[in-house]
Amino acid sequence: MLPLTSREVGRIDLLKALNQGLIPSHYMQSGENSQRSLNAYVNDYLQQEVFAEGLTRNIPAFSRFFEAFGYAHGELTNYADVARDCGVDAKTVKEYYQILVDTMMAVRIEPFKKRQSRQVISKAPKYYLFDVGVAGHITGRKISYEKGSEFGKAFEHFILMEIVAYREYSGKNFKINFWRTKNGFEVDFVLADGKIAIEVKSASQVDSGELKGMKIYMEALKPAKAIVVCNEQRKRISDEIEITPLNEFLDSLWGGKII
Repeated sequence: MLPLTSREVGRIDLLKALNQGLIPSHYMQSGENSQRSLNAYVNDYLQQEVFAEGLTRNIPAFSRFFEAFGYAHGELTNYADVARDCGVDAKTVKEYYQILVDTMMAVRIEPFKKRQSRQVISKAPKYYLFDVGVAGHITGRKISYEKGSEFGKAFEHFILMEIVAYREYSGKNFKINFWRTKNGFEVDFVLADGKIAIEVKSASQVDSGELKGMKIYMEALKPAKAIVVCNEQRKRISDEIEITPLNEFLDSLWGGKII
């Protein structure tokens, strides 16, 4: 079972979802009670579940890894850097990441590499925890307004988990990747072997400069759909890119109109 989705809760309270997560017992509680539950869940269940299953015997190292993972969450993964933070080797860190994927505590997103290019990142994956609230709790994040870098990261994570849940519940076995050039131009999520490109922007007004990564991707790979999910009030088209408000995107996703 996955955390709750927007399809299950209706019009979602975004800040509540980003701060408390969508595990039912956390999302349905008040803020203070939810934070206590999150603390117990992370400290008494998630890590202990891994230890109880005998998946790792080095408890201190895995605990350090789990904390370090929270801060590397959703970023390009450098196993050697994480290994230095944890005091273990890179091979062990790769095994720890695989434990999280195998136990469905995390989702691994590989770079999209349909066309080989020296300018496109093709090896470093990204990892996201299975719940946006758990990720926020590990890093001590508290989002008060729908703006800023922390909100942007959590918003991106939320959209990914909606896409993952839709894929699982719809039975449509499409791939989810990301695309990024070595110059830093990026598309957050690339679906179905490059046919659908989705960029997540936290802005209430998306300007043309924020579309450059999507435009470069469109020129190179000609997707069937290019969508920017954002906090604008109305849907519009800009250079063949669909600038789409959050709730309209979620309705289209779960209605099967995107994929």
